[in-house]
Amino acid sequence: MKDILAPELDVLFCGINPGLSSAAAGLPFATRGSRWWPALHRSGFTPVVLAPAEADQLLTWGLGLTTMVRRPTAKAAELTRAELAAGAAELTKRVHTWRPQWLAVLGVTAFRAGYGRPEATVGPQDLRIGETKLWVLPNPSGLNAHYPPQRLAEEFARLRRAAAIPDRSRPSGNPVPQ
Repeated sequence: MKDILAPELDVLFCGINPGLSSAAAGLPFATRGSRWWPALHRSGFTPVVLAPAEADQLLTWGLGLTTMVRRPTAKAAELTRAELAAGAAELTKRVHTWRPQWLAVLGVTAFRAGYGRPEATVGPQDLRIGETKLWVLPNPSGLNAHYPPQRLAEEFARLRRAAAIPDRSRPSGNPVPQ
């Protein structure tokens, strides 16, 4: 699966690794019922719910997408700590190259293991990669029962507001108070 990258994005989202269905399709978050695309829209990052085949459109709004680990698995829990640490090192290189304003890692457990931050929680982090600020978002997997769709969208919206990105989910003539 290819990265969706451009220099100096507003937010580079980072999934843990491709799922088997996504890898087979060659598209990000391609599983039926994926919560990623609806959360991205409900939180105001995109004006519509994109289909996996439309992922390149993220660049239109200053957004990108990559993964920490390249190896596809049925579940992220199949990844080893060594794979996550190596993936974080590779991700750090990508961030230094592309220089997004924010890096948003989709999964606190993967972030903790990859970056050696066992106490990290969802939200902004005190770690920076160069000038890039870090934020940890909940894993959008349907297996993450701690974050139902509405709560997932709320967490994504916290990042959108911190990044000073307008709410694109609303018609342009009807601003919503923040």
